[in-house]
Amino acid sequence: MKKNIYILSDAHLGSWAIDHGRMQERRLVRFLDNIKEKAAAVYLLGDMFDFWYEWRYTVPKGYTRFLGKLSELADMGVEVHYFTGNHDIWMYGYLEEECGVIVHKKPETVELYNKVFYLAHGDGLGDPNRSFQFIRGIFHNKTCQWLFTHFIPQSWAMKFGLSWAKRSRLKRADGKEPAYMGEDKEYLVLYTKKYMKEHSEIDYFIYGHRHIELDLMLTRKTRMMIIGDWIWQFTYVVWDGEHLLLEEYVEGESQL
Repeated sequence: MKKNIYILSDAHLGSWAIDHGRMQERRLVRFLDNIKEKAAAVYLLGDMFDFWYEWRYTVPKGYTRFLGKLSELADMGVEVHYFTGNHDIWMYGYLEEECGVIVHKKPETVELYNKVFYLAHGDGLGDPNRSFQFIRGIFHNKTCQWLFTHFIPQSWAMKFGLSWAKRSRLKRADGKEPAYMGEDKEYLVLYTKKYMKEHSEIDYFIYGHRHIELDLMLTRKTRMMIIGDWIWQFTYVVWDGEHLLLEEYVEGESQL
């Protein structure tokens, strides 16, 4: 019997803009605990932390329940894949070495049970916002990363990162992302339509980042999803080799 593939994203653990953070982390850990016997692999599509930055000998404090559960899954033989997002770009080996996680720093095309998946966090893919692209370029720049690591005290760096992320979230109404903009304006949809023209082998495109739920058939063969978040929606994708479902985790009710 095949085990399931689970895909989720955008918990933003540690966010100063989320007042139910401890409850949120525990709920996420209970979900992972509930699926551990049924899972062949878990794919985390980025921004599971609101700000994650690794130094040579230190990492951000906290997240012990979540990191412990990832380690347990990996020790059980469950593949745990982590795609960096725009809040957790700065991973330099800790999750791989200490937790057994497989880290991806760019979109990946993978075959899962004879179907081809394109998996990505989604930031920067077709986004026309020039200020976002400029800031993203700075965050990914190796020289800027080196300067940030070596010339800013770690306590200041963490405070800056968490403050920046909080300010960014509070700019939005109720701290939530804009609603779906429609097939002709949603930039991840536009990006996918363009990309699939030269990559017809892909069956499923799955993204995080936008914090909305979207399940869209683009052709008879090609389907794309934006999979919500683990702040308010607690949504995930499950793939059993035959059925691809976008589900909400409701404790005591979800079949997982």
